[in-house]
Amino acid sequence: MRETLANYISDRQEAFNTEIVIQIEALNIPDRLKQSMLYSIEAGGKRLRPILMMASVEAYGGSYQDVLPIAVALEMVHTYSLIHDDLPAMDDDNYRRGQPTNHKKFDEATAILAGDGLLTYSFELITNQTNITDKQKVFLVNQLAKAGGPRGMVAGQILDMQAEKKNVDLEKLEEIHTAKTGQLIKYAIVSGAFMKNVSKEQMAALNLFAYYLGLIFQVQDDILDVTGDPSLLGKPVGSDESNDKSTYPKLLGLNGAIAQKEFYVEQAKNSLKEAGVKETILEQLTDYLSDRKY
Repeated sequence: MRETLANYISDRQEAFNTEIVIQIEALNIPDRLKQSMLYSIEAGGKRLRPILMMASVEAYGGSYQDVLPIAVALEMVHTYSLIHDDLPAMDDDNYRRGQPTNHKKFDEATAILAGDGLLTYSFELITNQTNITDKQKVFLVNQLAKAGGPRGMVAGQILDMQAEKKNVDLEKLEEIHTAKTGQLIKYAIVSGAFMKNVSKEQMAALNLFAYYLGLIFQVQDDILDVTGDPSLLGKPVGSDESNDKSTYPKLLGLNGAIAQKEFYVEQAKNSLKEAGVKETILEQLTDYLSDRKY
């Protein structure tokens, strides 16, 4: 019987959550630092990026276990970014996933160091792997640093901050979110496929797919901040408006944002077809991300 998407996500989440806790528990580091790192790692979340990486390698005939440690490294970078985003100097959030943010649970200095620890250990974790080649390690580390660094997620964060209280056009909004949200999603898709030696043409199509998938995720995030259920989101709605952030509903209106999202979905699926993996879990995940409620 064909595995349902819900079962697929649940099974991969379970395997992933076990692995990432094992990796952090094994570290010989100060207890308070370890507890702060674990606090944010164990806070839950959809594990979207790791699951996309697993789905990508599986779409080309591999096993999700082939990329499990790489997916852990990716989620460490993502979690570091959330810890830092929540800090008073950034988004100044008190809750994340229904519980106090890291700096509220511990303190600002500990939260900063926990984020730093997760970020830097991610690269060590990749290079410690014995079942991948040196060429693969160089690619994976290089691309993760690029996705999370000053040409990727970090750039997107500062562009997002600079866009507050301003009216930006669609092109600028896409630039912000391609960097802030899209780069780690792109890393997940591309890295999974890279491990199976896909062709240049397939990789180009996957890059385009990842581009649109990142935008789909962000549009739906913006929509949920207007229409979402706080009990499902784990945080209050309306924060984008109160912080005067540049969002799709603000620029296009709610109906316009939904229409733009549908355009991105169509383009993403066209790209999957070009990559030769249209009727796979990746296509189901595209619809899932477009329709998600949290």
